[in-house]
Amino acid sequence: MDKKSVAKNYRFLAILLSCMVAGAIVGWVAPETGHKIAFLGTMFINMMFCVVVPMVFASIAGSIANMESRQKAGKIMTTTVATFVVTGAIAALIMFVLMKLIPPVLEPWHDMAGEAIGEYASMTDMVVNFFTASDFVGLLSRRAMLPLIVFSVLFGFSVQLTGGKESIMGKFLAGLTDTMMKFVNIITYYAPIAFFAIFADLVATYGATVATGYGRAMIVYYPLCFIYIFTAFPLFAWFGGGKGAIKTMFSHIARPAIVSLGTCSSVATIPTNIAEADATGIDKDISGMVLPLGATMHMDGSCFSCVLKIAFVFGVFGQKFTWGMLPMVILVAVLSSVGMSGVPGGGYIGEYIICSIFFPTQMELAFPILVAIGNLVDPPATMINSAGDYVVCYIVSRYVDGKDWFQRAIKAAK
Repeated sequence: MDKKSVAKNYRFLAILLSCMVAGAIVGWVAPETGHKIAFLGTMFINMMFCVVVPMVFASIAGSIANMESRQKAGKIMTTTVATFVVTGAIAALIMFVLMKLIPPVLEPWHDMAGEAIGEYASMTDMVVNFFTASDFVGLLSRRAMLPLIVFSVLFGFSVQLTGGKESIMGKFLAGLTDTMMKFVNIITYYAPIAFFAIFADLVATYGATVATGYGRAMIVYYPLCFIYIFTAFPLFAWFGGGKGAIKTMFSHIARPAIVSLGTCSSVATIPTNIAEADATGIDKDISGMVLPLGATMHMDGSCFSCVLKIAFVFGVFGQKFTWGMLPMVILVAVLSSVGMSGVPGGGYIGEYIICSIFFPTQMELAFPILVAIGNLVDPPATMINSAGDYVVCYIVSRYVDGKDWFQRAIKAAK
């Protein structure tokens, strides 16, 4: 990974952040101009709203339909997915507690009342609406992201059972996935202009509170990521490998972490993670499933950012972020992270899910705020996600190959 590659991978992120700052300056210096150009940001948001439903369906259903074989859904896959869910829930819980201790937004940006999740519905109604839509047409709304994900998963398995990637539908989903990702890439070229306008309007409307809120959020997020690496990761390695595993883990985790920071992509880190797993003595069947799955499903860093985003926008709207919301927030954090793709920015799927669940009536304002936070935390979040994939191999190995797998691997290497 040379310097040109790093510069290329971060160029767009740097341009986007620069436009956000420039827009904020324009909104501060010339508020009227900030309001006048707001429509440029609305155009981008509307385009993303139009593409999100087919993009989510194609990417999730296609990935499941094109799995190599159904036999991979055995013990390794079950343990892997369970581990991803547990570690993601732990990460979400940690961030939730921090958000209660250090709220990212101290004063609301405006007086519009928000819609509280579950305030007007029973628990059973919430579960039904959380996972399903009343009919197929309901799945085509951007406000039904989680029901759409459930439908996409089941559709993908159905295709898997009727021919998989070699079937006509499997090939169609693979082609549709590639097409929709290219579609998003084309729209994203317009993002710098859109975010210049969005932040010009935000600062023109809400002033210095915008910068203060984002600053407090970053002060919490960045240190937490590095603390997590040096506390949670050793615990996971020790639990999975026992004596000596922590030292070995630290000796192999640096390369995946650096590559993920350089590429800002979990998928790009898969080859490096596989090489480090082989050098550790992890079974190839385990690393061959855990690491590719982890690139799109293991998102501890994204769980951190998901909870941060929810707490942030609740503060923006002047709503209370209460302990009673803990189960729902953790569930949304874990499920929305599974829905993200392994590319920089995550395709904005997570932001849509958060909006559809917590802020359905304020999506136009909440969405750009959430995306801005996502861009600001993307590098350390990707590092946590990618390096954590390697660590999860230790836990899965314990349950698949036995508690003494690490000691046997060490002896075999001598």
